[in-house]
Amino acid sequence: MDTDRRGLESLSLSDLLFAALAGVTGVAGSYAVTGSTRRFIVAPIDATVVRATPGGIVAFVIQTIGEAGHLLHVGLSFAIAIGVLAGTAIVGLHVGRRFDRPVIGVGLAGVLAWGLATLITAQPVLAVGTAGPVTVWTAVGSRPLVSTDHDPSRRRVLASSASALAFSGVSLGLGRLARDTDATSSDTPPIDDEVSTLMEEAEAKSLDISGPVPGLVSSFEEFYNVDIAQFDPDLSPDDWSMTITGAVGDDVTVTFDELTDMPTERRFLTLRCVGEPLNGRKLDTAVWTGTPIAPLLAEADPDGDCGCVMLRAADDYSVQFPVDALEDGFLAWGMNGRSLPRPHGHPVRVLVPGHWGETNVKWLSEIELLDEEVDGYWEQRGWHGTGPVHTVAKLWSDTTLDDGTVELAGHAYAGTRGIQRVEVSTDGGDTWQDAALSEPLPGDDVWRQWRHEFEPDGTHEVVVRAIDGDGTLQPDERSDSFPSGATGWVRQTVSR
Repeated sequence: MDTDRRGLESLSLSDLLFAALAGVTGVAGSYAVTGSTRRFIVAPIDATVVRATPGGIVAFVIQTIGEAGHLLHVGLSFAIAIGVLAGTAIVGLHVGRRFDRPVIGVGLAGVLAWGLATLITAQPVLAVGTAGPVTVWTAVGSRPLVSTDHDPSRRRVLASSASALAFSGVSLGLGRLARDTDATSSDTPPIDDEVSTLMEEAEAKSLDISGPVPGLVSSFEEFYNVDIAQFDPDLSPDDWSMTITGAVGDDVTVTFDELTDMPTERRFLTLRCVGEPLNGRKLDTAVWTGTPIAPLLAEADPDGDCGCVMLRAADDYSVQFPVDALEDGFLAWGMNGRSLPRPHGHPVRVLVPGHWGETNVKWLSEIELLDEEVDGYWEQRGWHGTGPVHTVAKLWSDTTLDDGTVELAGHAYAGTRGIQRVEVSTDGGDTWQDAALSEPLPGDDVWRQWRHEFEPDGTHEVVVRAIDGDGTLQPDERSDSFPSGATGWVRQTVSR
């Protein structure tokens, strides 16, 4: 009878509370010793959740929620991690009370938490940061929660909860400190003279726009960032290498030092996300430092029956597209004169002019020449963003100036086709006027700013459209971003 009663006690609300505290602090302890890296216990779970989510759900979330959609899988991953660690505490509490040996249950919970954390992260030493808090809060929960008069001990519950909250806060600070220390320790050489000259040229060619429109070069903070998971690979140049393999005459492997010893170029290049809305802001430009990829491909003597290539990354991302697209490809290790930041692919990423952002693989690890086509990560989920980007004119600002006129402004982009003109209508498309354009930057794959002023007299339906460098008008027909990128003319009602 006592055994049965103890079994029921192991499922009491108090035990669930302390198990939850153990789970929360276990996750916090992991973050304290790893920071926001792939060694954090939530990171491998997040990667698994992302890969297990059906493509239809991914597309729906991207289109309906947008950039904030990643919070859903991150939140679910945190919940799973907390639940798994809480489960080890529940097992420990149950075993300790069943055999009337709390110390056995506490030890079991700690061992189970350490084992699961090791299994998930493959980091047995760092797993101690997870197991320690679980062990402590299991021990606290194993003490009887009722006093001699059988009234609940609210004081101990509140004290334990407050302690768990304080521990989590300290762990958050330690994790951020570890992340910041790692960031500041990365190689950040001073901007070289050539990059400085290019950035000064971009500033000089930028239009004088009053509204909130970015210049012709985006900063690290402004530049959009899309990844398949929340936690980026943490690679050092010393550990990086890239292999060209598959249907080739000879495999070619290049290290970071070998790559940076090759002829170096600095290029303006624009990236646009295939998943952004028509007038979205996932469109940016930087000055990239790197080396052409063609000589390395030639050294490998590429073959293959399909004329296609698969790029693979250290975060298990992959994308397949025609090998001819790499003819003007670029292996970049610098961005705006600094070492490539980790969120943008440190130490090396690939840049494929004129193609959607998804083909510009970050943390590049392998280029495989294929004999037959194989779907990449996004293609497996229904997206088809490996072709050339669509022409677009963005309307990002409508600002009333001091003289009462309205300034319309934005950017236009057409990949390697370039932008010839941007036309603006303030009457819903009945009449059109040419907008002022920024002077072209050097390079074949770069955006341009545009600006137009008009005198308002009520409500106006503003429409903008671009003509690419081949003289082709941007198509009017609108489509959603899924599956091949948004199209259409941007329309906006402006009332003054």
